[in-house]
Amino acid sequence: MRIVLATETPRLPAERALSAPCGGVEIATALLVRAFARAGHDVTVLSGAALAERDADGVLWAPAAEGPADLVIANRAPKLFRALPQGRRVLWLHNPARYLKKPRHMWPLLLAWPRIVVLGGYHRSTLPRIVAGRAVEIPLAVAPPFDAGGQEQAVAPPPVAVFASNPMRGLDSLLALWAGRILPAVPEARLHVFSGPGVYAGDAKLAARVAPVLDRAANTPGVVLRGPQPREVLARQYARARAMLYLGDAGETFCLAVAEAQAMGLPCVLGLEGSVPERIADGETGVLAPDQDRFAEAAIRLLRDDAHWRALHRGALARSPGADWNEVAARFVELAR
Repeated sequence: MRIVLATETPRLPAERALSAPCGGVEIATALLVRAFARAGHDVTVLSGAALAERDADGVLWAPAAEGPADLVIANRAPKLFRALPQGRRVLWLHNPARYLKKPRHMWPLLLAWPRIVVLGGYHRSTLPRIVAGRAVEIPLAVAPPFDAGGQEQAVAPPPVAVFASNPMRGLDSLLALWAGRILPAVPEARLHVFSGPGVYAGDAKLAARVAPVLDRAANTPGVVLRGPQPREVLARQYARARAMLYLGDAGETFCLAVAEAQAMGLPCVLGLEGSVPERIADGETGVLAPDQDRFAEAAIRLLRDDAHWRALHRGALARSPGADWNEVAARFVELAR
């Protein structure tokens, strides 16, 4: 099958996406096209490249594609269909879909009339009603090494919690809860924040917005600012941690950070915003907290109660990492049949 995908993200083959910290959209795109290629499909990615170049997986990253295709995928932006050849059309969404209501997005969407891939139930709920019937849910898969899952820990780890999301997504509120409620109850606890300005170096405005939040994190008692880390390092840290703490955000349509934590057997305490409740089984692999008081209570219990941690740890491991990228790619291919 010939597959052509158009994206506004930079050229980022899978081998590079896996070797350094990068955004969720970038790594999802890289791993999907690699899975297509490894399944034997002829894959071209239009990414604004000046010259055509094949990566190690056989994916052609090119400025244009000629001739028809069996499956054409626009990554996030409906306007990208203008650059795509004829073929069964699919719009792959990653962000809340309310932006599609704007005329500059809606007109090319209506003209292309593609199937729309969303990542789950919450994500589907953000679609404009006029195109909601075109949606199909295909959740993301976790990247290596998280796809191999974690190992059961014989001894409960020390009271170390982690935060590994965009700092603009609730880190300020979490820091206030940590300093005001959680740390006083568990003075020996530490919160490791895996984020840093380097991830946002390509976006000066976002880097400027993130900097004050990270500065507050660096100056909050009991918080250790670790910076962005490669996935292998994160996997090892998750295996040594006690909990992931995340209040959630309306902008989360899947939340790979929570999915990766759960794959390693790391229990999570989560708020109810966005898609994060879809990533855990409440009371079995983590805790969903409807307000900040119960969030703090749940975090304190998980950091202090070994038996409670062990039950949630085993529950997360038993759930397994879920579908892999080969299965995700196969579901996209089915849309062309």
